[in-house]
This record gives sequence, structure tokens and C-alpha cells, in this order.
Amino acid sequence: MKKIPFTKMMTSYMCKLVLRVIIFIAVFAFYIINKEGLYQLVTEPFWNSVSFIHVLWFIFMAMMIRHIVFPKNATMALRKADETEYEEKTKYDKLELYEYVYDQNIKAWRVMLVWLCVNAIWGILYVFQVFDNADLVMLSVFYFLCDYICILFFCPFQTGIMKNKCCVNCRIYDWGHFMMFTPMLFIKNFFSWSLFFTSCIVLLHWEIIYAKYPERFWSGSNRKLECANCKDKICKYKRKINSLMGK
Repeated sequence: MKKIPFTKMMTSYMCKLVLRVIIFIAVFAFYIINKEGLYQLVTEPFWNSVSFIHVLWFIFMAMMIRHIVFPKNATMALRKADETEYEEKTKYDKLELYEYVYDQNIKAWRVMLVWLCVNAIWGILYVFQVFDNADLVMLSVFYFLCDYICILFFCPFQTGIMKNKCCVNCRIYDWGHFMMFTPMLFIKNFFSWSLFFTSCIVLLHWEIIYAKYPERFWSGSNRKLECANCKDKICKYKRKINSLMGK
């Protein structure tokens, strides 16, 4: 296997992963020590006191807004939806594009069905009071960490359903925030619903662009999505792991 260089983007993602691990450990420690206090911090208004959890909420909201504007320092996995990042291949087969889009849409709906079914279980456990509010907050923070694990090391949706070769070519790359904050739907307060419904806006924004401009998302029509033209190389470890798994 050809050795993949350790790029600036890869370094950035590894640093962000470390930060997410630290956040997860901090919130998990709070969850273990004072489970009820964790939920109280989340629901307490800003004007009473600003806590670490409120700062985390601001970070989450800023992340989602950032995904809507497609910043130049983001990975091509996100920026491919932007018109400025589309470099058209000459004489690409439009029928092949439509077949690719149809196949990817079917797989995307399968991912959505799996995700909703899994999280419906947490919702049922919440309704029957097996899970409480703090459990759902902790679950969202766990998803927050898993988001980068999926990008950098192993993604069950990529391997098991989507079959895309990398995140740069991922059809559902910007579904991450929706998945991250799905548990927040069950908690009825401003903080949880603002995160969940903002994530829905990010998801809808992505899907509208995909429906209108599918050629931006396929390496067969967009030169910038070809491996030879990729500058991010965030698949460095994921390719090794998939190779070891025989994928």
C-alpha cells in the first residue's frame, strides 16, 4: 500500500480528536460524580450562571453554523458542496452520475433507517424511565467523540452500508451533527432542542445542495475528489485499518 503523508489537515483532525477525548472524559467524570447535576447545568439559564456545559453548547452551535458557510480551512469532505470547489471533468457520463446518485441515495436512506431505529430504542428507554435526561446528554457527548473516530479510524456506515472509499467522497458526511444530537430530541428544553433543530437545518442544507448539484459530490465528475488531487489525506489510518480487516 502506498504510504500516505501526514498532512496539515490530518494533524488538525488529530488535535481536534484529542480535544474531543478530553471533553468526553470531563463530561463523563461529571456524569459519574454528579449525574443529576449534569442535567441541571444543561438546563440552567445563561443569566443565572455560565458553566462549562454552556460553553460546550456555544461550541456546538458555532460548529454547525460553520458547516453551513463551508469555510476554506475545512476538509474537502465538507467543501465539496461549495460551488467554488467544483472542478468539472470534461465529457463525464451523466447517466453514470445518475446511477451513482440513485445508488448513494438508497444507501443513505438505509443509514437513516438504521440510525433512527437505534435511537428509537434510547427514546423508548427514556419514556419508560430506564434512561433519564443526564443519560441522553452523555449519549450525545459520546456521539460527539465517535464522530471523529468514524472520520479518522473506522466508520461502520462507510464499511457496512455506503461503501464509499473515503470521507472526501462520502455522501452523508454532513449528517454528523444530526446524528450527534438525535438524543437531544427527547429532552424538552431550549438547549437540547436548539441543538437538535439546528442540526436538522444543517442536514437539510446539505441535502438540498446534493439534490440540486450531485455532480459536485462524485469523483467521476469533480476532479477535486480524485485521490490524486486530494490534499487532505485524512484516510491515513482508516485505510490501514480497513486493509487489515480485508475491506
